[in-house]
Amino acid sequence: MLNNSNANASVDCVVVGAGPAGSTAATLIAMQGHRVTLLERETTPKYKIGESLLPATIHGICPLLGVSEDLKRANFILKRGGTFRWGLNPEPWTFDFANSQKMAGPTSTAYQVERVIFDRILLENASKKGVNVRAGCKVTGAIEDDGRIVGLEFTNEHGEREALRARYTVDASGYESALARRVGERIFSQYFQNVAVFGYFEGGGRLPEPLSGNIFCAAFDEGWFWYIPLRPELTSVGVVLDKSRASELTNDLPATLGKYIEKCAPIKKLLAHAQRVTTGIYGEVRARKDYSYSHTQFWIPGLALIGDAACFVDPVFSSGVHLATYSALQVARSINTCLRENADETSVFCEYEKRYRREYSNFYDFLLAFYNVEQERQTYFWEAKKVLNSKAPEDQAFLNLVAGIGNNNEELYDSAQFFAERNELGSTLFPEATNVPSTPTAGDERGAFYRNLTSEITAMQINTLLGERRPQEQPLFADGLVPSRDGMHWAVPAGKA
Repeated sequence: MLNNSNANASVDCVVVGAGPAGSTAATLIAMQGHRVTLLERETTPKYKIGESLLPATIHGICPLLGVSEDLKRANFILKRGGTFRWGLNPEPWTFDFANSQKMAGPTSTAYQVERVIFDRILLENASKKGVNVRAGCKVTGAIEDDGRIVGLEFTNEHGEREALRARYTVDASGYESALARRVGERIFSQYFQNVAVFGYFEGGGRLPEPLSGNIFCAAFDEGWFWYIPLRPELTSVGVVLDKSRASELTNDLPATLGKYIEKCAPIKKLLAHAQRVTTGIYGEVRARKDYSYSHTQFWIPGLALIGDAACFVDPVFSSGVHLATYSALQVARSINTCLRENADETSVFCEYEKRYRREYSNFYDFLLAFYNVEQERQTYFWEAKKVLNSKAPEDQAFLNLVAGIGNNNEELYDSAQFFAERNELGSTLFPEATNVPSTPTAGDERGAFYRNLTSEITAMQINTLLGERRPQEQPLFADGLVPSRDGMHWAVPAGKA
């Protein structure tokens, strides 16, 4: 049962980091009437990459937060899907979210966003929903009491040292987290160890309508490019290379980016009449390591990691913000449950970790195949179907995966075995993976690898309207929990209470 010696804490929850993960978690916890403080190191939303979003975030998480109208007013570029020059076929091919049977209609789109604006919308909404947002605060350490994290030490906006005690701490501070090392070990993938060089251009070309708002990804001999329209006149352009080329990043980054643009004919053509932005927040050519990693644990008593603080996959399918907000929802459910009732803390936080690991591994497993560019397009569709263990047609499985949604009646494969067989992150990453057969049961036409976000995200849109009338969900794991009727807590499945 809940063993919280910090019941008299100053706040119920302190969240570190005001990106999409932190703002989402803080808001969903505060909306349940709990006392939440959000500590952010920067005084204004910081520049970040990760501009191409998925429908699961826009039509699942954002309505829960109450920011859908704010996003519409921001006039972000509408994203209908993605276009790829990838594989053996020299001609680009396109996936359209609307072609998914799960997303026909108004939920079949997403946005290309300027992260400074998007992150500000989420942060201002958090403040409106009751979160105490404190900017300019740098976390310096955790407060521990009898093996439990019970708060944080930090330097405040005035340069003064402070301590804040909290019943729960959520670390959403990303790759550079100062707290993550307290929660297991960060293990890096042997496969996805890439570096990226990226900048911004004005006057770049656009794909023909209705594809003009799509992300365009183009593979070439040395790597691949992303091409993301952010405004009619502004485009985010980046090249992803193997780490063996990391030495080039110590040189002239604008020249490095320009050199690879010349080598990738589709990108070169789109930028034929463009000029690189050289002033303002988009005026710098930047570089970063896109190394895939995962922690051996996502939580310890009193402290949970979400978003990039816990794990990172790869930028190719724009899963970063999706994974961040998805993990924020799961951890908010866990904290809300513990704060509301005398819950079994281990049970609710293990539910969070299992769901987040499963979501991470879905993308990871598919990308192992997708990075083999010497295949036909249909092969990639088939790989998505195989990853999801879905009875849906190959193209439907692919669309569901890359949109962040899936099928009902999820079944969990052994994630530990999955990584071990590939000599990958290692079975220690998934010590609690439940070994449930992955073959759909006879007669279950909807049987599939995972319920993923259809039951939790697409269905959440319906359940928001149904309220307490929402149907009871089935657990994803043996002896697992299910979302409560309000969607903001965990509950024991019917018949097992």
